Amino acid sequence: MGRDAAAPRYSPPLESASPDRRGLALASTTARADRPVSVASKVDGEGALLGHLIAMVLRRLGVPVTARLQLGPTRIVRTALTAGEIDLYPEYTGNAAFFSGTDADPVWRRAESAYAAAKAFDAKNGLTWLKAAPANNTWQIAVQGSLARAERLATMADFAGAVRRGLIELCASAEFVESPAALPSFERAYDFVMPRERIVMLPGGDTAVTLRAAAQGISGVNAGMVYGTDGAIAALDVTVMSDPAGAQIVYEPAPVIRTPVLDRHPEIAPALDRLFSGLDLPTLRRLNAEVAVEGDTPEAVARRYLGTLAP
Repeated sequence: MGRDAAAPRYSPPLESASPDRRGLALASTTARADRPVSVASKVDGEGALLGHLIAMVLRRLGVPVTARLQLGPTRIVRTALTAGEIDLYPEYTGNAAFFSGTDADPVWRRAESAYAAAKAFDAKNGLTWLKAAPANNTWQIAVQGSLARAERLATMADFAGAVRRGLIELCASAEFVESPAALPSFERAYDFVMPRERIVMLPGGDTAVTLRAAAQGISGVNAGMVYGTDGAIAALDVTVMSDPAGAQIVYEPAPVIRTPVLDRHPEIAPALDRLFSGLDLPTLRRLNAEVAVEGDTPEAVARRYLGTLAP
């Protein structure tokens, strides 16, 4: 039953209400405006970095913040958002493909259409996607720098040719090798088959291990699975293969906020849009490297980065 149908036929205007009722109404409005915005993040280092950046920007705006950073994996944080237990966290556009059950749709393999699809899907859930960072954190393959230079390998089409010539020894997780969305998707898009006897398969998905193996030639490996924004990419001599055919879903990070909270604090949108528009791929890799390679804390890295930006 709709609100109008459930309402009494007549309600006195606020001016005719008793002083006590009017005071309660004003207090309720003030409480909503002053209620802290609960900012969360996923448990990984990049999630914590982005969460700290968001929380710091909101505090600069004078918005009260409750931080619940590194709350858990995607399922936990997404559920908390849709339940109203948190108000805002950084998510990846590609994950909306799985929230919506449309991951086979090619719309998710281009940055602009993936963002538009995520925004449209969550609008009906009372959620608003703010501007995405131009940094794709999808599955990719990095090749040892010396080999990439010698063979002029820059794209997955080049990589496919090197596989056919028997030049590639790949280090990757079992998930990357077996999931239809990962290596098999590359194989279909670029018409190659990576011989399984030329893959060093790991039980876990630690890309720091696969990257180091590729860069240093550990166990004869010269290529490894990576995520696009991995910090170690900037610290190692590897070349990440581009994906011009769009074999992979695009995962660009963006703040997702409950729409009623954004309505209370409209100043949040332009401030976070400015922040995320500056987090391009080289920038996000560099910031992640300060955490993953240099051992700094996500909070310290976020504070230092914000200090370099114009107020």
